Amino acid sequence: MAAQARELLLLRHGIAEERRPGLLDPGRELTSTGRIRTRAVLDRAAQLGLKADRLLSSPLARARQTGEIALAAGMADALELAQALEPGGDPLPLLPVWLVAGGDAGSAPAASEPPSPFPRRLLLVGHEPDLGLLAARLLGAEPGAISLRKAGMALLRLPPAETGTPLAGSARLEWLVRPKLWLPCP
Repeated sequence: MAAQARELLLLRHGIAEERRPGLLDPGRELTSTGRIRTRAVLDRAAQLGLKADRLLSSPLARARQTGEIALAAGMADALELAQALEPGGDPLPLLPVWLVAGGDAGSAPAASEPPSPFPRRLLLVGHEPDLGLLAARLLGAEPGAISLRKAGMALLRLPPAETGTPLAGSARLEWLVRPKLWLPCP
């Protein structure tokens, strides 16, 4: 049976509170504008059918809130927090289990199930420059070549994988979207 296509959807958190004395970085939340814009972007993404099989988010407040908005928009059925998505983390180790096991740790698809015509999709909600660095690495591009704006998204197609981590340069960039492109015109 042919391996099923995989897509990686990267989402940077929405506009958050500015840094200030007394406010620790992990506690910085989305602003009201950040919530409104993020909701508009994710509602549009959901309308386009960008539902993920699995949604992982950085546990920092602004990313977790962005993940919760994605969940409310219908982009996934559950939200999981992953420390690897915290600023300075390396999200690459999150990919092998998802690539090999069909999205859930330890549960490969049954041999009797026909492959779905739709790609399996993992949605990661995190921070810059980490998401951009992950995308550049998978695309075989120079670090810094890809950058996501706040509430921006990138979709990468990964080749079918039988084992292990995707190779550098093995992914293909399907699209990179600035949030303004999906926001309603004033």
